[in-house]
Amino acid sequence: MAVYQGARQRTSIVLPRAPRIGQRTGTAGSQPVAGTLPRRRTRSAVRARRGASRVSLLLGAIVVAFAGAFFSLSQDIRVSATGYELDRLATQQRLLDDHADDLHNELNRLGKAPAIRKLAIDAGLGPLREPIVIPAR
Repeated sequence: MAVYQGARQRTSIVLPRAPRIGQRTGTAGSQPVAGTLPRRRTRSAVRARRGASRVSLLLGAIVVAFAGAFFSLSQDIRVSATGYELDRLATQQRLLDDHADDLHNELNRLGKAPAIRKLAIDAGLGPLREPIVIPAR
C-alpha cells in the first residue's frame, strides 16, 4: 500500500506531541483505527506554495521609489519658489526704503527759507513791499 507523503503526521524532535483532536487510537479487532483529523484552513497560495513574485515586488518597489522622488521634487520646487519670493520681496522693500529716504530729503530741502522763496517766485509771486506804518491818533 502506498502512503501519501503529506498525510503523515510530523514528529517533533524536541518533545513528542499529544494526539490531535479527533484522532482516535486503539484497536478495533486486530487493526489500529486512525481518526480523522480536522481540515486545516490555509490559503490557496500557501497550499500551492505560490508567494508574491519577484516581478510584482520589483514593480512595487519602483512605484514606491517614484512616489518618493515625486514628493521630494515637489518639496524642492516649493522651497525654491519661496526663496525667489523672499528675494523679490527684499528687493521691493529696499526700493521702497530708498524712495522713502528720497521723500524725506526732498521735504527737508523744501522746508528751508531759500527753497520756499524760489518756489514762490516761480509761482508768480513777487517780494513784499516795505510795510506801511499808520500812525496812531
